[in-house]
Amino acid sequence: METGHLRIEPEFERVLIKLSGEALMGDQKFGIKPEMINYVAQEIAQIHALGLQVSMVVGGGNIFRGVAGSSAGMDRASADHMGMLATVINSLALSDALEKHGVPTRVQSAIGMNKVAEPFIRRRAIRHLEKGRVVIFAAGTGNPYFTTDTAAVLRAKEMNAQILFKATKVNGVYDKDPVKHSDAVFIKRISYMKVLEQQLHVMDMTAISLAMDNDLPLQIFDLNKKGNIMAAVCGKDVGTRIYND
Repeated sequence: METGHLRIEPEFERVLIKLSGEALMGDQKFGIKPEMINYVAQEIAQIHALGLQVSMVVGGGNIFRGVAGSSAGMDRASADHMGMLATVINSLALSDALEKHGVPTRVQSAIGMNKVAEPFIRRRAIRHLEKGRVVIFAAGTGNPYFTTDTAAVLRAKEMNAQILFKATKVNGVYDKDPVKHSDAVFIKRISYMKVLEQQLHVMDMTAISLAMDNDLPLQIFDLNKKGNIMAAVCGKDVGTRIYND
């Protein structure tokens, strides 16, 4: 891809991008903000234009969180299944927004619902990527008690993605919550083992352990800063990189 006289070259060939459901709310307290999902689609369309093979996992916390339902007295398995359905809603919305920007997509669901999404089939998903389609994985792993963070790591490895990008509402990893602690220190690079030892809330521990065991690099950055996704896929120094020692 050329911008003026500058040719932009991505560092990777195949990536998976994890979005939190909350990121789609924008400044709302619930649901999907149209301007926000359009912004996300624009950012993804730009990296897709580079020839990058892109897959995605979207959370459902803007609609329903299984853990929150469980804490309110609901059966955990039932609550998690409701959370999975919320991710399908977000995935379909993101697919629609991307298609409007000329990006071909496929939504694959870990829960069978053939009227609205393909079933997750690994080899089919890889073929979609090879044909230039963005594949959006919905419904997590299809199992309760596993988060969409774990699903993102799992799908990244199944797709042979070179890196997992987590685009979120913060600009990376801190040694403690920067919202609550003004002296929180930003961490530019850190190993998975140190994340586990220090119990940093980057992803849930199952996701972190799975990524560490399978040597999957993770980069966390602020979704709301325009151009951050492009900078990340081009190897620029944005956010926090987590890696194996």
